[in-house]
This record gives sequence, C-alpha cells and structure tokens, in this order.
Amino acid sequence: MTNALLSDWTSPFQIAPFDAIADDDFAPAFEKALVAHKAEIEGIAGRSDAATFANTIEAMEAAGGALDKVLSVFYTVAGADSNPAREALQREFSPKLAAHSAEISANKLLFARIADLWARKDTLGLTDEQARVLMLTHRGFVRSGAALDGADDARMKDIKSRLAVLGTEFTQNLLADEREWFMELAEADLEGLPDFVVAASRAAGQEKGSSGPVVTLSRSIIVPFLQFSPRRDLRKKAFAAWVARGANGGETDNREIAAEILSLRKERANLLGYASFADYKLETEMAKTPAAVRDLLMSVWAPAKSRAEADASVLTDMMHQDGVNGDLEPWDWRYYAEKRRKADHDLDEAALKPYLQLDRMIEASFDCATRLFGLEFKPLDVPLYHEDCRAWEVTRNGSHVAVFIGDYFARGSKRSGAWCSAMRGQAKFPKPQAPIVINVCNFAKSDPALLSYDDARTLFHEFGHALHQMLSNVTYESISGTSVARDFVELPSQLYEHWLEVPEVLQSFATHAETGEPMPQDMLDKVLKAANFDMGFQTVEYVASALVDLAFHEGDATADPMAMQADVLSKLGMPPAITMRHATPHFAHVFAGDGYSSGYYSYMWSEVMDADAFAAFEEAGNPFDEDTAKSLEANILSTGGSVDAEALYMRFRGQLPKVEALLKGRGLV
Repeated sequence: MTNALLSDWTSPFQIAPFDAIADDDFAPAFEKALVAHKAEIEGIAGRSDAATFANTIEAMEAAGGALDKVLSVFYTVAGADSNPAREALQREFSPKLAAHSAEISANKLLFARIADLWARKDTLGLTDEQARVLMLTHRGFVRSGAALDGADDARMKDIKSRLAVLGTEFTQNLLADEREWFMELAEADLEGLPDFVVAASRAAGQEKGSSGPVVTLSRSIIVPFLQFSPRRDLRKKAFAAWVARGANGGETDNREIAAEILSLRKERANLLGYASFADYKLETEMAKTPAAVRDLLMSVWAPAKSRAEADASVLTDMMHQDGVNGDLEPWDWRYYAEKRRKADHDLDEAALKPYLQLDRMIEASFDCATRLFGLEFKPLDVPLYHEDCRAWEVTRNGSHVAVFIGDYFARGSKRSGAWCSAMRGQAKFPKPQAPIVINVCNFAKSDPALLSYDDARTLFHEFGHALHQMLSNVTYESISGTSVARDFVELPSQLYEHWLEVPEVLQSFATHAETGEPMPQDMLDKVLKAANFDMGFQTVEYVASALVDLAFHEGDATADPMAMQADVLSKLGMPPAITMRHATPHFAHVFAGDGYSSGYYSYMWSEVMDADAFAAFEEAGNPFDEDTAKSLEANILSTGGSVDAEALYMRFRGQLPKVEALLKGRGLV
C-alpha cells in the first residue's frame, strides 16, 4: 500500500491527509525521507563547481522537503495526541535526528562552501534577505560546531545526540506524571465549587474512566479547584501532586535528567569557546548577555516581591478570619486571592465565566484580525488528527493566505501548556507555499466550553503567534514566521493579548452562554479594573523561574539542580507562600529542548516591547488604527527573521522601550 506520508497530498491546500496516515507509516516514511535528505546534502557538498548562493544556500533551503512533511505531521500528533506507539517513535527518532543534524553541521565540504560564500559576501550581489540568510546559515554552522575537528568534533556529535534523548525522556516523563495522577472527588467534595468546575471535573472523570468527578493535573482543572475549593486538605493534596510532577521517584523522575542536561550544555558551550551556556545562548538574542537579562529581571523582582508580600499579609488575615491558624501556604494563595478579588472588585469568576464562551472568544480573536489586517476566516471540513480539532481557511481580499487549525481541549494524550506551530511555513522559494498553522491549548471540555479570563488571554496569545506565521511574507522558509530571536518571538503574541482588553471587543463577544446577553457594563468595568489583580504573585512566580533558569546556565553546571534552585530562591527571599511557576523537574520550557534554555526571561523581555507597542495604537486614539496596523504588519508580523529584531522594532516605534513600560503595564509602579 502507498504510504500517504510519502505521497503528493491532494487534500485541500495540501493539508496532511490524517485519515490516511497510520502510526505504522511514520517509521518507514521517516527512514526514507532521512536518506533522501542526506543524499541531497551530500550532492550539494560534493559539487565540483564553485560555490554560489543558488547552488549552495538556496539548494539547502530547497532540500529536505519530504523529511519536513513527515516530521510536521509526526510532531503535531506526538505532542497533541500521543500514545505508546508515538512515544516509542519519539524515543527512536530523536537521536537519529540529532545525529543527522550533527552530520550536516560537521560536513567539512559543505561548511567550506558556506565559508567561501561568507568570505565573498560583499561581491555576490545579494539582496538584503539573501545576505541575511547567508549570515544566519554561516553563524548557525559555526555555533553548531562546524569548525571543530578531531575529538572535539566527535564529542559535539555525541553531546547533541544525548541531549536529544534526554529532552524526549524529560517530556515523556512529565506527560506520564500528568496523565497518571488524578484525585477522585465524592459528591460532598464538590461543595463550594462553581458549576463550571464541577462540569469540568465530571468530564475529566469520564475521560479517566472514573465513576465520578476527578481533579487532574491539567491547569484548566487544577487551578480553578485551588481557587474555589474550601477543602484545605484537598487543595493541599492536589497542589502537592501538581508541584511534584517529574519528581516522584522511579522511572519518570526528571531530576537526574536535568542535571545531565545542564552538564552537557556547559560542555557544549565550552567546546565552542564560551565560558557558559548562557553566554553561548544569549549571544544571538536581543539581550546579548546574561548580565542584561539579570538586570531586567532584578529591576522587576523588587517591586513585584514588595507587592506580593503586602498581598500575602492581607490573605493571611483573611485566612485567620476563617479560623485557620498558622502561615499562608502555597495551596491557600489562589483560594484567598479569589475571595479577595470578589470582595475588592466585586468580581466573581463563577459569574464571569459564562460570558467567556470558547466559540465566542475564537470569534473575537478572528474579528480583531479582520479589523486590523483584513483577514477573513471560513470553516474547513477536512480530516484532522482528532475529533476536537477544527480548521479554517484564512483569506484576504478573496486570496488564500493560510490554513488555521485549532485544537483547544485538554486530554490525557496531550502535553500540558499551550503552543503554536506551523505544519508548513510560508515561503516563496523554491515555490510559493502558504502556511498551515496550528494553535494547541488545554482548556477544560464542557458544553458549552467556558473559559477563565486567563484562558481567554491564552487563546489571544497563541493566536498572536499564529498571525506572525500567517502574515509572514519572505522568500525563504528558514526565516519566515516565528523564526526570530527567542526574546522577540513573544512580542506578537503578548501584544495581541491587549485586544482582549479593548472594551468594545468584550462588549461584542462576551455574551452569556444561556441568555446570549452581552456582559453587563458594570461587570466589564470590573474585569478591566481587575486586570492587574494579584500581579505581585504572578510576577514573582514567573521571575523566580526565569532567575533559576539563568543561574542554571550562567556558571558551572550543578550536579544537584534542586539544591541550586533552593539556593537561588533563598537568596532572592522568595515569599514562602509562592512557588516557582515551573519547578525544575517539570520545567519543560528549559529541559524539554534548548528552545527556552537561558531564555525563559524572554516573555518579560518581549513584554517590555509589547506594552510600548500597544501604546502606538493608544497614541493614535484607536486600538484598530489602520495606519498603525499596517506598520505593525509591515515592520514586524510580515518580516520573520529577515531583519535583525532590534532594527525591526526601531522601524515600528522609532526607539527601544524601557522597563518602565512593563512596570506600568503590570501596575507595579
């Protein structure tokens, strides 16, 4: 039978034919595509004629199409709808892909051609975009170890292969812990929980095969439980399981894996001549140095900690008034913060949530994109990898722009968190191709599906990433969409969150699930007024995680990450009732791969810019100002990595923002 992964896809817009793809297809397709890409690379490296941009750089850009097709499908389903077969394939593919990548970067003939072009770059008559691609290609090879020889070259290959294995193990261990644990609730345990939490826990119970409601480690279930359950004993039990992910002993424990990853990263950086992995990693980011990152984080830490400590005092008094003696604990914070929010702002999330229907928030995110960028969204009826997924064709002025796929509901087969990826990136070379973009979230499933305000913000955030992919307009896929500096990639996503808080957006789309009535004006006012509620807590848990990440990679590798984590938090004076947002054993941003290693700070770096960027619309007097939206698209959303990130922002705003914009945006000044 024909392997659909290796066939030409005749489905609408060449979307992967998921209904024709079986798990048994992945391994043979992967092996065949891998061999094909190796042959393509060898053909480029082994040419006898002089190197040109076309026969070397563009040839590399055009290579690997079959492998990209296979991997785009596989990693989509492996992350969002895993099973034992797919997990086994991940463990098999990861070291092979790492070895393949290492072979390419260590190909001396290929690097010689790239280095020759780099040496002659000023004589090649390249366009600005071509010059950028050449620079990034040359830099990427050097940073991958292409200039290493002998034992150092061989060791680098081993390190990359081992890191790929460890990253996969870390991810799968975390998924296993999240999937296996749940806490059954008796009917009496539901007392005090809003209807939407009860509905979500019953739906989760059905998925887990339980006869009654359960609490799982899905953020969309456990956080509301911690917010609303008056049962302190159950909150403590659930919180303990949540923070213990990846640290439960046995086969799924991630602590030794984290230590080995840190050691290998340090060795990798040293082989390339860097004092630390943070020095290596940050060199190509906007921040440039660990010192710049630390300065940013510490400038925010002090006011955030001060706010959090003041809030902790208020919450402790509330707890004592309830007759609970002793100190405020981490499993108490969300419960009393929710009670305080209701008291201070007269804002009850249980009353708010029916106005935040998933379908209406999707419509809101689309409508903002229509008003800002002229995009239109039409539902597509195509086979996808799970029944919960849905797809839309994205057009502008009648022309096809992209396909957008949304996969919104939590399930045991999906890794935690929310993310955006491109199953196919935008490019014009070697032939025009429109992007296929997917947003994956973990919202609690119910009928109708209702979101918390944080959930709605997450939806807008991920759709901001999607717009960065969909509006990309460059020649080469390697620099399209979100292929930008890590501390710049969060700018479009965090910026898009601001439109959720535009009053007219909520007035139009925040309608009650039962009555269809729009959100009352007094509730809308309270929502917007409470936007920065509990910001001390949110900032402290985030900045603490970012500072631990930086400490892990800034000096010598630690053999005991948990001890280093404790030491960093102790020196910071971490408020005892707040924990890191992501403790080391479940810090997937940092340990599931290199993406956010030494880079978790990037959300805050981007936030400095997003606060200032939205101010451009405010200064224009209209959150949908046409000229400002055109400038945003022209200078940031359409350009991918074709221009240095700092230069792009300067084009849009004329100057770089200062941290005061962030402090003001978070209400910390």
